[in-house]
Amino acid sequence: MRVLLIGGTSHTGKSTVARAAAERLGFTYRPTDLLARHPGRPWRTPDREVPPQVAEHYGTLGVDELIDSVLDHYARLWPRIEELITEHAVGTGPGLVLEGSALWPSRVAALDVPRVEAVWFTADEGVLADRMHAAARYGEASAEERYLVDRFVARARRFQHLVRESVDAAGLCRVDTTGRTVTDLVEEILAGHGRQSP
Repeated sequence: MRVLLIGGTSHTGKSTVARAAAERLGFTYRPTDLLARHPGRPWRTPDREVPPQVAEHYGTLGVDELIDSVLDHYARLWPRIEELITEHAVGTGPGLVLEGSALWPSRVAALDVPRVEAVWFTADEGVLADRMHAAARYGEASAEERYLVDRFVARARRFQHLVRESVDAAGLCRVDTTGRTVTDLVEEILAGHGRQSP
């Protein structure tokens, strides 16, 4: 294996596990979000306010429209992702652990690149919502802020459902991260439970 791909919806543990796996393997870690960012998480952090366009995005679009928007973004991003995977799979430098929601299962399944393994993370929907609420400090948020978080949570749930369908249809590997430690998840995916792309 020269490239490990970790996909799934937001807050399933992709970033944390991907960093740990990259360190264990001596590979480069990279998130797909750095390639081009779709409207990000619609909640404030200590060093970031929610940009007006992000608030408008989540505040005005329905769940199906939010899904269509993010899937269109990922489709446009795919050629760059495929190029990055290929560069590392056939290169001689360090391998790559690439993680992100942009790793759509049917596209990964269609890759004709050697030495690539992929896994998708899922988690209990209640756990996902709890993690997002904690990150957004939902209990302290205004009604307007909570509405935006609720739209993000609804989109994440719908996205996870679609990911599961696509993973299962392609015969790829998915792992439920609910209640699992980072160490256990790294051990599982590096023990060969990730499925090599055809």
